[in-house]
Amino acid sequence: MSFQPVLLWTDLLLFVLLAVALLAIVHVRGNEPLRAAWRKVGKRPTGMAAATVLLAFVVVGVLDSLHYRPLLPAAQAETSAAEAENGTGAAVDAEAATGAESATAGGQLGPVYSTEVLSVLDALLEPLRAQTEKTYSAPFAWQLYQREAMELPDGRQVRGYPRLVHGAAHLQEPEDELAADVAARVASGAGLAVAVWLLCFVVLATIVWQGSGLGWGQVALAMLAGHTVLAWRAALVTLAVILLIVGLCLELAPLYHVLGTDKVGQDVLYLSLKSVRTALVIGTITTLVMMPFAVALGIAAGYLGGWVDDAVQYVYTVLNAIPGVLLIAAAVLMMQVVIDTHPQWFDTAAERSDARLLALCFILGITSWTGLARLLRGETLKLRELEYVQAARAFGVGTPAILRRHILPNVMHIVLISLVMDFSGLVLAEAVLSYVGIGVDPTTISFGTMINLARAELAREPMVWWSLAAAFVFMFVLVLAANLFADVVRDAFDPRRG
Repeated sequence: MSFQPVLLWTDLLLFVLLAVALLAIVHVRGNEPLRAAWRKVGKRPTGMAAATVLLAFVVVGVLDSLHYRPLLPAAQAETSAAEAENGTGAAVDAEAATGAESATAGGQLGPVYSTEVLSVLDALLEPLRAQTEKTYSAPFAWQLYQREAMELPDGRQVRGYPRLVHGAAHLQEPEDELAADVAARVASGAGLAVAVWLLCFVVLATIVWQGSGLGWGQVALAMLAGHTVLAWRAALVTLAVILLIVGLCLELAPLYHVLGTDKVGQDVLYLSLKSVRTALVIGTITTLVMMPFAVALGIAAGYLGGWVDDAVQYVYTVLNAIPGVLLIAAAVLMMQVVIDTHPQWFDTAAERSDARLLALCFILGITSWTGLARLLRGETLKLRELEYVQAARAFGVGTPAILRRHILPNVMHIVLISLVMDFSGLVLAEAVLSYVGIGVDPTTISFGTMINLARAELAREPMVWWSLAAAFVFMFVLVLAANLFADVVRDAFDPRRG
């Protein structure tokens, strides 16, 4: 096999969440009240547009969660095995030695895999990942952004802007050819986007047409005119914009640095796409950690009352009294000490970075359940006094059964609304924590680390603005889509809004 699959802990939890989401979809399809509520979400153009954008981010995150270790070439594998066997000091680190352990005892070299953990997204973005420059370059530039000493053919030394190694390297005279080449590739990318959009439209219209009792053409015209039950036109318009951006990037990104490069010459578009997975992991896995605490303690405090209520209130009051940043910083630093003192737990740098990311998710989840628990406690205090709950108690129904059959189903709309609305707050929390140095591992690509590295670039002359702008735009679109979707879900599931 030319690669070795790698399953990180965050990958596993993310796939578990996706499986739960698929099971929830199956459950909703068989439950008419839930179908009616989600139909309200689908009727809103804002909800369908936001869901389409979020789905695009999820696709990027899933592709970046399929990790593997590539097979080393034979010559490089033999060198790694020999160095690992001889223990050649500084030339071999712990990870290289681990990667070379696949050599067989009989002296014949078995498959040796790289210690670098890649993902399917890395493979798809190989031109962006591999084509690094020396340092900063502006978007669509063909020269470095800062002057350097250059040697002319006649041997003289001058200071100028050296040409990029990869950016616009296919052009002989970039000053004259760049505009025409970009325009031609933009047209090609737009044509590709239109073709893919038409294919998606035909497939979607066929799905909607089946069982509708109308002709295919009538259904297609109704979707384009916005006369369908669900707001398919908003989804199709949003999909068209996404496909247009993707088509342009497919044509331009392999030949140009569309969003420029950072201090070490990495493509900023590649860094932005890699940051999506980190944001999704923080926003979703943290909710997986937070929800059991909030639901169990909130319902127990509201229904049981007495000393249980006092104890739960005491716990979340104490947690709220401690500044959240200080509590998270102390927990993250303690976890980092544990990781640094036990390097034998991790075979690769990716596993070590993933451990800190997972720890950050748990820390954020443990410290952010108090708001939802307070809401559930207040709602449960109201529900336990309703007639059907009192009747169940009078007939001798046990407390666990009442909580499972009567209380929990009637507070799930609050849980769903809170989790969807908290997603954007958690994405922003990661950016802030990474900016102050207590977030994800510095080797983990995230919006926070991009912003942290970009702050010094703003003080340069001339100013390097594209790294910060790219991180801001991607994070803004993700958070905006999550907030808009949360608003629509709240309106659909909140009983007070009809």
